[in-house]
Amino acid sequence: MDAIYKNIKGDRLIWAIVALLAIFSFLPVYSSSSNLAYSASSGSTFSFFVKHFMHLFLGFAIMYGIHRVPYRYFRGLSMVMMPFVLILLVLTMFQGNTIDGANASRWIQIPIVGMSFQTSTFAAVVLMVYVARYLSKIQDRDITFTESILPLWLPVFLVLILILPANFSTAAIIFSMVMMLTFIGGYPWRYLLVIVGAGILTLGMFILTAKAFPEVMPNRIDTWMSRIENFSNGEDTEADYQIEKAKIAIATGEITGLGPGKSKQKNFLPQSSSDFIFAIIVEEYGLIGGLVVLVVYCWLLFRIVIIAQKSDTVFGKLVVLGVGLPIVFQAFINMAVAVELFPVTGQTLPLISSGGTSIWMTCMAIGIILSVSAKREELKEQEEGLDNPLEVLSEAI
Repeated sequence: MDAIYKNIKGDRLIWAIVALLAIFSFLPVYSSSSNLAYSASSGSTFSFFVKHFMHLFLGFAIMYGIHRVPYRYFRGLSMVMMPFVLILLVLTMFQGNTIDGANASRWIQIPIVGMSFQTSTFAAVVLMVYVARYLSKIQDRDITFTESILPLWLPVFLVLILILPANFSTAAIIFSMVMMLTFIGGYPWRYLLVIVGAGILTLGMFILTAKAFPEVMPNRIDTWMSRIENFSNGEDTEADYQIEKAKIAIATGEITGLGPGKSKQKNFLPQSSSDFIFAIIVEEYGLIGGLVVLVVYCWLLFRIVIIAQKSDTVFGKLVVLGVGLPIVFQAFINMAVAVELFPVTGQTLPLISSGGTSIWMTCMAIGIILSVSAKREELKEQEEGLDNPLEVLSEAI
């Protein structure tokens, strides 16, 4: 045990936060999976418990392995992985999965093991590291807009275009995070306005094309539009079924909640173990439990900013913000959807919701953050060692 602890590097508070969220996740996931178990005619929730445990175990293994890699290597890896990511997205997009005739190609099957993998979440992490690499490269340089189109914006828009038809919310989040990171990284704001305009124009052209040729380009635009319209109008329709059940669950929880495993709405709320798990948390643990979860994510955000601020390189600062802020942003969106502050997006609650790819990619991102903080600790230890007179003497000898 001591050997494992010695090999764990990086910010100890990040490790504690991730472990806390992961351990707590077993309670709502196990409780909300009862509906899935009975609908699948098995009647047993233990298999879902084991599956969630395996996902978390593999996620922590990924996080541990990534955090042992010096973060400077991620600069080159992002360049190598971008073509691979684009190939995966193309394969995912054209595999032909549909829901009610609409494009729903989000996962690909991993050969041999038979597991599904959501390529968009992997693409998001790689893309943010790639953008951080480029921004660190152009620091203290005056660049023109045309100079940055091919190395920066072409890969960004290719990734977004390949994700957009099947997953608008993920594409929107990635675009927002890239905009925020480029702004923080010092990319000229006047160029960012051009990119925002180009993004809006591209989205408009895609919607018009998909509407004009629905047979050629199957898509989920009608689903997106109906969700936004229902949210803005406040109308009670079939499309609002999930939100209504989520609100009932939250209202039932009141201050202290019904208690662990005592949720009633988990039997009626679709995606209760993933997209709407926050509603189940509030129903079972009350307003207090919901606020505790919110505070933990805010704590994670605070540690991410601290690690970025203390990083010794520009790339370290930007990559921590690039892969860390989307985790917290996604958590806030998930909670906002559950309380009807945001339209339904299908985004999970990081490290708590069930699901394999989401957990693995979140752990990968946290592993990168820990790698940056581990380097900072290493430099700090070296500085403290040299401050010791005996160490200085030994270095001189």
